Amino acid sequence: MDDVEIRELRYFVTVAEELHFGRAAERLHIAQPALSKAVQRLEMRLGIRLFARTSRTVALTPAGEALLQHGRHAISAMRMAVQAARQAGGAEPLRLAMKPGGDAGLLSDLLGEYATHPGATEVDILFHSGAQRAELVRSGQADAALLYTPFEAAEGLRTVVLHVEDRVAVLRSDHRLATRASLTTSDLDGEASPRWEGAGDGAEGPAIATVAELVPLVRLGRVVAVLPRSLVGLPPEGIACVPVSDAGRSSIVIGCRRNDTRESVAALMRAAEAMSAPASSRRARRSA
Repeated sequence: MDDVEIRELRYFVTVAEELHFGRAAERLHIAQPALSKAVQRLEMRLGIRLFARTSRTVALTPAGEALLQHGRHAISAMRMAVQAARQAGGAEPLRLAMKPGGDAGLLSDLLGEYATHPGATEVDILFHSGAQRAELVRSGQADAALLYTPFEAAEGLRTVVLHVEDRVAVLRSDHRLATRASLTTSDLDGEASPRWEGAGDGAEGPAIATVAELVPLVRLGRVVAVLPRSLVGLPPEGIACVPVSDAGRSSIVIGCRRNDTRESVAALMRAAEAMSAPASSRRARRSA
């Protein structure tokens, strides 16, 4: 029996996920008859039935379920192997994960500084709204990420602080506290808080992933939230932002894997360190 080709495995997994040859063919951008024949050839070579077909339904056989489980792992391993080879050969751009709007206006300056460092390469921005950007770096799906600490755990990463800021309460503009010059966390006792996806903060309010999802809930008076000031920016209509004096400050940091020795990543971290240095030090370096 010949080995299964990765292309055949990808065809099988797509059909197994869709349980519909037409939809699978659309995902794969091939003709449905060609996909059906490819799966039939795979079944003949393996000597087993992977799908139980009727005129109306497609279902996995026990053998098909086993192949699906291991086939996904095989495809993922192949993808990671190709990605690692391209990275080692310098053929791929650096991938920087960030929350949409989560750079406090620093991204342009950071990329400009990065471009001046030896080893700099093209940068792809991966926008990710959830709280798993650090995990994207740990798993190798991103090379670096902009993170809000202490909300996002950066354990195991090498980090450089780019920006430190206070936190504000995001309130409906006619909220009883909206006209205060500042608040304390105790002033917000009893207020409903949103549950940020992936944050695991124990809140019991509506689940949200972005500030854009938060704003309508605040306008309706369903929740209040305490956020880093830069995430809110200029308060939208109907929204008030009041500093929370004892909420602690938050930081925007850039993080990469500690064991990532590629020159493109090292250049990015050097650029971040240059960005975080006092302005006088930056001017001195550039004039040297």
